[in-house]
Order: sequence, then structure tokens, then C-alpha cells
Amino acid sequence: MDLDAFVATHQGSWNRLAELSSRARKLSTMDPRELDELVALHQRVGSHLAQARVRFRADDALVDRLTYLVADSHGVLHGRRKIDVRAAVSRFLAITFPAAVWNIRWCIAASALLMLVPWAVMQVWIGISPDAFDLTTDPATRAAYIETDFENYYSSQPAQNFAGQVFLNNVRVGILAFAAGIAFCVFTAMILVYNGANVGVAGGLFTHVGEWQRFWGLILPHGLLEISAVVVDGAAGLRLGRKVISPGDQTRWAALTTQGRSAGNIAIGLVVAFAVAGLIEGFVTGQPWPTWLRIGIGAVAFLAFWGWTIVYGRSAARRALADE
Repeated sequence: MDLDAFVATHQGSWNRLAELSSRARKLSTMDPRELDELVALHQRVGSHLAQARVRFRADDALVDRLTYLVADSHGVLHGRRKIDVRAAVSRFLAITFPAAVWNIRWCIAASALLMLVPWAVMQVWIGISPDAFDLTTDPATRAAYIETDFENYYSSQPAQNFAGQVFLNNVRVGILAFAAGIAFCVFTAMILVYNGANVGVAGGLFTHVGEWQRFWGLILPHGLLEISAVVVDGAAGLRLGRKVISPGDQTRWAALTTQGRSAGNIAIGLVVAFAVAGLIEGFVTGQPWPTWLRIGIGAVAFLAFWGWTIVYGRSAARRALADE
């Protein structure tokens, strides 16, 4: 490519970078989409500058122009970094995350079935079958678990330490359920089934001895939100695996990259839900408060989460589509 062709090919990018840099200096805030475009153009024109220095080094005017554009945009980006972090976080919470959750609502339904069906099966089976009840573990361990261990677990540590431990464990499970989706959905499905069945076993033990009210009183305060977040994380993993299995008209790598960004936004946003669930489990579940109060706190968190991600997520998805 000669000099004239090089300039003609890239002139539009240079003019656009100059325009965005000028606008950014004049405005107190900048649209996140334009900021992303500015960053991309800054990198692209930096590449053009490197090419010009090697291939057209005799043309000082071109090299000087590109050097100025790159230096100018660098100064704008460096000077705006703190302001734009706030805008990016606000957009993520208001649009990006709820829209991403709304867009995988059918995967959420599949994820919920994978977790809740094994839970229901195990709880009903152990709850009504003496043989299944006896198969769970030895009588002494089973009695200790039902009478003291399950309930004492929630007050086994200082509340702040317990909440932190639960939060980290939930994030670990969530990340695993999400990342495992790349293996054609298989391992994500297994994680969901395994976690659902485990809770079902616990519920079945309490149900069998007529203590089902105590079980629900201990599991629902934090579990309503915690299980919701795990289900959504699993759904993100299923969506990722679906793209690996059926990438459509894209290459498998391109489909995985595109979907990975969207699903990754969900995994990041769920950190907030896991943090709140950890706080409830640490500071509410184990408290000697009326059962209705503890479950009520969990229900408020549950409704807020689904209102944010599904009810509001629908309009957020429309806004995100309109912004594209």
C-alpha cells in the first residue's frame, strides 16, 4: 500500500479520533459507547503510527499528525479515567447486567429445573421412605445433624467471619458453575444437579422426622437469594456451553468470545447478590428472631433481585438494544 492509499484508507478513523478527543475535553461526562469507541480508535491509530514510522518515515507531516492524534487521545483518556469509572459502573448496574440476565431467561428456566427437580425428588423420597432415610448415614450422625449440627452451623463463628466465608464459597461455586459451561454444558449441569440434590437430602431428613418447618426456617432467609444467584450463574454457564455446541454462522471461537463477554458480565454482577446472601446468612439466619421475620428479610432480598434482573431487565434489554 502506497502513501496515498494508506491515507485514504485510514483518514476516516483519524478524523473520528480527533472529533471524539475534542468532544471529550469539552464535556464533563461522556457516553460510555463513545468512550469505548475512543479507546478503540486510540489503539488503532497507534498502530497506524507504528506503520507510518516504518513504511513512510520520510513523510514527516504524516508521522507528526498521527503522533499528535495519539498523544492527544492518550491525554484525554488518562485525564478522564476516574470520572468514567463511575459512569461505567452506573451503566453496568442499570443496563448491562439486568439486560444480560433477561437475555438468558430461558437458560435460567433450564438451570432452575436442573437444580430444583433433584432437590424436590430427594426431599420427597427421603421424607417419605424409611429405606431412603436409613441409607443417608448412620443413626448417630443423622440424629446429631437434625437435632443440633444443622442449626448450630449458622452460629458457629462470629457473624462477620461467617458471612465472609460464605461469600467466598458462594463466589467459588458460582464461578465454577459458569466456567464449567465451556465443556458443552455437561459439568455445569452436574454442578446444579449435585447442589440441588444435597439440599434435598438435608430437607428430606428434616421432613422425615416432622421437622420440615425448622428446615425451611433456616434455609429460606439466605437461600432464596443465594439459590437464585447460583441458578442464574448456572444459566450463564449453560448459555456459554450452548454457543460451544451450536455457534450458528460464526466460528466456534468467535461465538464463544462474544457470548463469553455477556455471560462474564452476569458472573461479575452476581458478586453483589452473593455478598448480600452472605450477609443475610451471617447476620440473619442464625439469629434467635421470629421465623417470619428472618424469612421476610430473605423474601425482600429475593424480590429485589428478581425485580432488578427480570422485571426491570426487560426494559434494560430494550434500552441496550436501542443504544447499539
